[in-house]
Amino acid sequence: MIRSETIDAYLARLASREPTPGGGAAAALHAAQGAALVAMVARYTTGPKYEQHDELVRRIISASDSLVIEALGLADADESAFQGVIDAYRLPSGTDELRAARTTSIQEALILAAQTPAQLIRLAGTIVELATELFEVANATVISDVAAAADAARAAATTARVNIDINVVAIKDVAARSRLADQTDGLEEKVVLAADSLMGRVRGRILG
Repeated sequence: MIRSETIDAYLARLASREPTPGGGAAAALHAAQGAALVAMVARYTTGPKYEQHDELVRRIISASDSLVIEALGLADADESAFQGVIDAYRLPSGTDELRAARTTSIQEALILAAQTPAQLIRLAGTIVELATELFEVANATVISDVAAAADAARAAATTARVNIDINVVAIKDVAARSRLADQTDGLEEKVVLAADSLMGRVRGRILG
């Protein structure tokens, strides 16, 4: 599992000539880092100086810590789901019956594989929302990490979108494709716009 690996071990697997882990897992780790950065900035925004914002900051810490765990879970889920697609393509197809069973398995695996990045885009949006809330009150000495969090979440969302696209084009079930579109269309663009806006605000605050 990715969550229990060392960074060196994970990167070695990512760089190897193996199909998993891949971009989907990397996207989830972008999100995990973004959430962790939000939590870090929030923890630096505690104490007497920030007492009036204590409720907000503690809520953000709790939410961000939970998102780190959720994102790591999605990294593992993405690796598992993509392995399912690979396994389906490897099924035997020597008879009409086997070919039909293989096709069904492939389609089911592709639909399942598209679910994880769909969840990840929503999670990335939540990270940017939390970072935006925190920006208003954040400790100025770590304000650049708010931008880093937003950019990590942005990368998670855009990478997840590409992973949805590559699965959707191979899905033959029109209803399933429509459901995926309903779940995800426009979400990634909202995350990107919100992240870019926050990045601009952070830079404006830093540069005056």
